[in-house]
Amino acid sequence: MSLRITFITAGRILRQLLNDRRTVVLILAVPSLIIALMSAIFDDERIFNSIGLILLAFFPFMLMFMVTSITLLRERTGGTLERLMTTPTAKLDLVGGYAIAFGLAAAAQTTIAGAVAFLFLGLETAGPVWAVFLIAIVTSLLGMALGLLVSAFATTEFQAVQFMPVIVVPQLLLCGLIWPREQMAGWLQGVSDVLPLTYAVEALGEVRVSSDITGAMWTDLGIVAGALLIAAALGAATLRRRTG
Repeated sequence: MSLRITFITAGRILRQLLNDRRTVVLILAVPSLIIALMSAIFDDERIFNSIGLILLAFFPFMLMFMVTSITLLRERTGGTLERLMTTPTAKLDLVGGYAIAFGLAAAAQTTIAGAVAFLFLGLETAGPVWAVFLIAIVTSLLGMALGLLVSAFATTEFQAVQFMPVIVVPQLLLCGLIWPREQMAGWLQGVSDVLPLTYAVEALGEVRVSSDITGAMWTDLGIVAGALLIAAALGAATLRRRTG
C-alpha cells in the first residue's frame, strides 16, 4: 500500500463526486431536509431527540452504501478497475481511497445535517456532539464498505440499488428506530443482534442519555468498526472480479 497512491485515488473519487451535482445535492442537502421534516412531524421534543439523532447516522450509512456501490460498479463495468489493477495501485490503495473520499463526504454531510439539527431544530443530547459525529462517520464508512462488497455481485446500476432492500432496509427496521428492540419478537431480536447498525444506534443512545463517554458506547462503536473492517476486507477480495 502506498499513501501517495491512496491519496491520488481519493482525489480522483472526490473529483468524480464533485462533478456530479445531483449526487452532491443528494449527499449534502437531502438529509437536512428530511430531518427538518421529521422535526415538524414529531412535535414532541423527546421523540425528535431520539429519532433525529439516529437519522444523523443512518443517512450517511444509506447514502454511502448507495453511492459506493454504484460508483464502483461503473468502474468495474467500464474497465477502469481492471486498468487500475495493471498499475502499481494495490487493493488497499483503492479501499483506502474510497474510505478517505467518502469519509470526507460523510463528514461534510454530517456537519451540515448536525448544524441544522442542533442549531435550528432544537436537537439536544446529554453527551458531546463530537461523539455523535464520530459515530456517524464510522457508520458511513460501514455503508461504504458494504457498498464496495455488493458491487461485485451486480451487473447493472439497477441491480446495485436492488441490494438496498436486502442490506439497508432490514437494518433500518430492526435497529430500534421504528420500534423498540425489547418489544420485538425473540427471533427478530436475534436478527437485530447481528446487524451492525443496531450497535450504532445503541452507541448514539448512550450519547443521548449520558453526559460522559461510556464504555458501552466505545464497545458498540468497536463492533461497528469491526463489521466495517470485515466488510472492507471481503470487498477488497472481490476487486479483481470481472463483471459480466
